[in-house]
Amino acid sequence: MLGWNEAAWFAFLWSLALKGTAVLCAAYLAAFALRHRSAAARHLVWTAAFAALLALPLLSVSLPSLRIPGATSILPDASNLVFRVTATAAAADALQQAQLMHTPRIAQPVSRSQRNWPLWLMLCWLGGSLVVLGQMLVAYIGMARQRASAPSFVDIHALGEMPRGVLALEAARGSMPMTFGVLQPVVFMPADAAEWSDERRRLVMQHELAHIERGDSATHLMARCALSLLWWHPLAWKAWREFLKERESAADDLVLSAGARASDYASLLLDIARSMQSRNAVAWAGVAMARPSQLEGRLLAILDARVSRKSTRRASALAAAAAAIALCAPIAALRAQAPQTQIPPDVDATIRAAYAQKNHQIVDSAAAAFVSAKNYAIAEKLLDAGLEIRASTSGQQSREYAAGLVKLGDLEAKRGKPVDAAEFYKKAVALGDTPEVAGALIYLGMHANTKVEMAAATDYFQRAAAVASTPKESGRAMTWLANAESSDPAMASQAEAHFRMAIAQQDPASAEESISLDLFARFLDQHDRGDEAKELRARSSAIVKTQISESQASSHTTFSEVFKASVAQGTTPPKLLKKVEPEYTEDARAAKYQGTVVLQVVIGPDGLAHNIQVQKSLGLGLDQKAAEAVAQWQFSPAVKDGSPVPVAATIEVNFRLL
Repeated sequence: MLGWNEAAWFAFLWSLALKGTAVLCAAYLAAFALRHRSAAARHLVWTAAFAALLALPLLSVSLPSLRIPGATSILPDASNLVFRVTATAAAADALQQAQLMHTPRIAQPVSRSQRNWPLWLMLCWLGGSLVVLGQMLVAYIGMARQRASAPSFVDIHALGEMPRGVLALEAARGSMPMTFGVLQPVVFMPADAAEWSDERRRLVMQHELAHIERGDSATHLMARCALSLLWWHPLAWKAWREFLKERESAADDLVLSAGARASDYASLLLDIARSMQSRNAVAWAGVAMARPSQLEGRLLAILDARVSRKSTRRASALAAAAAAIALCAPIAALRAQAPQTQIPPDVDATIRAAYAQKNHQIVDSAAAAFVSAKNYAIAEKLLDAGLEIRASTSGQQSREYAAGLVKLGDLEAKRGKPVDAAEFYKKAVALGDTPEVAGALIYLGMHANTKVEMAAATDYFQRAAAVASTPKESGRAMTWLANAESSDPAMASQAEAHFRMAIAQQDPASAEESISLDLFARFLDQHDRGDEAKELRARSSAIVKTQISESQASSHTTFSEVFKASVAQGTTPPKLLKKVEPEYTEDARAAKYQGTVVLQVVIGPDGLAHNIQVQKSLGLGLDQKAAEAVAQWQFSPAVKDGSPVPVAATIEVNFRLL
């Protein structure tokens, strides 16, 4: 079950994984194309790739969207995930409930970890990244301490003239020579290096100074940070190994270009790799001279006279950076986009007729039909046309134009985009408090209530009540005004008066009446008036059961016999195959309503839930949402004597706000 932030983050991380894969694949292709060039050129490719990986998250949220039709099946569209809260249906084991309740609870147990697998996946990703970064930080701190306490190398003069700002420090005997530090680079030489020949020390120092000249300590840390973002990605680790291999080969090439004999230098590397060791932690912060895993390839490259040993120039680095930006920017800006909806000819004709007659009601009526059919894309185009007609006939400051904005807001609310809906509603309300924007004011008030902005919520509800033109809207505004006031103990009496006023204004059998009764009952419970609250809930439950029965009337199925799935009767209980999770209503979300709806159903031989009845009501529209979702569930039917049979079942639907 994903809330808004979880879903948005999951979409972002999934996109980051796919985009990172694209960057790595492009780097592999570039490195392959440069296979006959120098190691420095290939190392530049890998450096640019890791820099691009590190920049991907920032660029993905800062660059304008580059939307590609048809990419929705690959890249998730986070905009469709704005503040979508769902509920899950869960119940106990069917056999146990048959013994306790005489009817099986059908929904198979679904643990929180199963429902929240995207959340757990994100936590694992984050945890791994923190571990990788933590290892590097600990290693870096350890190396910094070693640099602060290490003495100067005793035979410093045997090393020749050191570049300005570079220090040679003494490390433990038998340790691997290495370079460390970005702003204040140092070369760690093992204590026993004082016993080496001058030529050996000179070659080792040339190799380490080559790393400093190339800035390898800085690129090392940068690549490690990038690796921590995709620590789980096999391609990222392979890229890291290629990065290290080409870096060491590039440093070797500088040593050989300075006049070292290839055979002598290869022998030196082989001896150092065999006789000296580096701690594993060093690999996270320092640039070690030789790694046994890379030795074979390096020796072959050193002894191959045909290998290009050219170093990269500043212009090459700038070209690589430009290429990385050119590749990374469009990938980072890539967004999913649903295919453009083609307007059917009859809809296009309707829009043309509305424009010709300057009559927005033509497209408004057509849009209402498409909203009922849940064809929201076509409805949006119709309502957009209606808004343009309103602007041309009445002006963009008119009440008619505000009504058009409200209709677009209603559409966005229906298809689960509350942020977009609120934007349309705010534009409508900005044109003035009129009866046309009463619903918009209520919606904005509910969202302010959700954010615990009670002063703003109260203001919206008061304005809605003042301009409402129907008892339905007036009662709804008064209900939510009372609910907002109920959070303040000093306004309890005023809240109760407003609750009673709202109930008196509404249709006694309406959904709005049921919502008012539920919220008033909760208010009474909070003030230790449970008997009165119980009576109100009974009235609300009766309304809900009547509404659900009426909606199910056309699909009511009469069975000659309904069985109970029990071992004694020899009936195999049905099994849930497909589950559609109910959605929260705006009212329940705004009221922070939670609880359980219990439904009594008959699982027919066709594997569908029939004759859905509410045994335990929750209210605020959640009973209807539960029934609508369960009606779409699919089961493997119960079996008795080898034939599918209808069985009675109890299904619990738990609504939880995370």
